[in-house]
Amino acid sequence: MRYCFGVDVGGTTVKMGLFSTEGDILDKWEIPTRTENEGEAVLPDTAESVLQKMKEKGIASVDVEGVGIGIPAPVTAEGIVKDSANVGWKYKEVKRELEELLGGIKVRAGNDANVAALGEMWLGAGKGEKNLIMVTLGTGVGGGIVIGGQMLVGENGAGGEIGHLCVKRDEEESCGCGLRGCLEQYASATGIARLAKLRLAKNDDETILRGTNPDAKAVFDAVKAGDAVAIQIAEEFGVYLGEAMANLAVVINPAVIVIGGGVSRAGDVLLPFIEKPFQKKAFFANRETRFVLAALGSDAGICGAARLILE
Repeated sequence: MRYCFGVDVGGTTVKMGLFSTEGDILDKWEIPTRTENEGEAVLPDTAESVLQKMKEKGIASVDVEGVGIGIPAPVTAEGIVKDSANVGWKYKEVKRELEELLGGIKVRAGNDANVAALGEMWLGAGKGEKNLIMVTLGTGVGGGIVIGGQMLVGENGAGGEIGHLCVKRDEEESCGCGLRGCLEQYASATGIARLAKLRLAKNDDETILRGTNPDAKAVFDAVKAGDAVAIQIAEEFGVYLGEAMANLAVVINPAVIVIGGGVSRAGDVLLPFIEKPFQKKAFFANRETRFVLAALGSDAGICGAARLILE
């Protein structure tokens, strides 16, 4: 049997998986992310853990195709990170350094959101497709784009930053990135909560959200209960996201758009709110694009990282 490893570096933990090259997850585990001293221990800790697992399983280096690693930062095609606030790195030659620590085992590195999209394409909701967009709706809006079975990386690793598409030109408040009108301000969990507060302040309509500090979960729970105001909030969210995906689809022409992240836990109720405005704005050649919920959950990162090695 041939093997590969997938590594997903987060600000709190480093998730790892041992895979067969056929796509079977043979083992998965995690270690703490030690970010002190500019994250100097992250790669050594990762290498040590991989080597320990190989020893535990009796796997020789010659039987390992490589180690893929996803990182919460732009990553160049050469595996270089120029800044990763979540990990503490200022400049890190991830591929070169990790290969040295692993005794020459091949390493490939990518941005975590792009890598997660690759995972969903390989083993998740996009299985069988080669062209897809993944949108991760969490605290922010992350994105990953796969074209022809390969990640869209871009010049300096910042390809696929879907959350910073401008969707409202007259926005007065700034996004965390410093720009205004970014998709992230309306379609993330915090963005949906913001839309809810603005809607509640604008009118006195009766709603079960009134008198609460509504978050995204509360909004979609209220939608499921048939609350008219919550439905209006969900429709506004859907217009921003659906129209943004229609614009992006003109360039990417995806077979499927995968919706993941914490907001996606609302379930299938979420999708019609995105699909309807998408269909209204979609170029005719993109109207067959399917919307699906992500299937791999927190395993998307390790699955995609392993797939990096097998591309």
